[in-house]
Amino acid sequence: MSAAELFDLTGRVALVTGGSRGLGKAMVTAFARAGADVVVASRKLDNCITVAEEVERTTGRRALPYACHVGRWDELDGLVDAAYGAFGKVDVLVNNAGMSPLYPSLMDITEDLWDKVMAINLKGPFRLSVLIGTRMTAGEGGSIINVSSAGSLRPAPHIVPYASAKAGLNALTVSLAHAFGPKVRVNTLMPGPFQTDISAAWGEESAKRREGMALGRVGQIDEIVGGALYFASDASSFSTGSLLQVDGGLR
Repeated sequence: MSAAELFDLTGRVALVTGGSRGLGKAMVTAFARAGADVVVASRKLDNCITVAEEVERTTGRRALPYACHVGRWDELDGLVDAAYGAFGKVDVLVNNAGMSPLYPSLMDITEDLWDKVMAINLKGPFRLSVLIGTRMTAGEGGSIINVSSAGSLRPAPHIVPYASAKAGLNALTVSLAHAFGPKVRVNTLMPGPFQTDISAAWGEESAKRREGMALGRVGQIDEIVGGALYFASDASSFSTGSLLQVDGGLR
């Protein structure tokens, strides 16, 4: 196969949570440009509609906007049913939605904050992966991509709940790769500091971490696309349970 054929997503359907902005929007756009129809899921419907309309206008692919709070299991069945109702299948699931709220000190981490971070970053991706992965296994297979964080391997005091949840997501990747194999591949992207809302909120701490990066800079949003296309496409046909660092050489 040629390089173009390896990364071709024509005829496939990709669902991306947190798909209305940042890394999620970049992946939605890239998948559509590679030939896939897409489901843009996020908490705010207006933002999903804006991205979906842009995708259809610029790529000619179909795009379904859907409002969903990933941390609430009772909303996930509706998302899955809408995706399968519109397209008949999901070939690629990207668990990208995430949150990492700031807190003054570890003593200021409330149970509510902890639970919200776990729900968005770990509980929701588990449930959505089970719902879609089970259908993928019964059908033609597919690819699940979890978006973790370099912080899951290099946790810092200002991201304790977030790093803990993402470390759980890494473990989930390996577990589900074995649970859904051989028809479904499950892999993880681990971004480092990118120009997103989350990293911008980390302020001075994020700047300190950049000093130890081999590339000496934060990532631009579109630089997540290469890894995402690799895991979504046939280029990664022999990769599952993998954790790919996309972090500019963070140490």
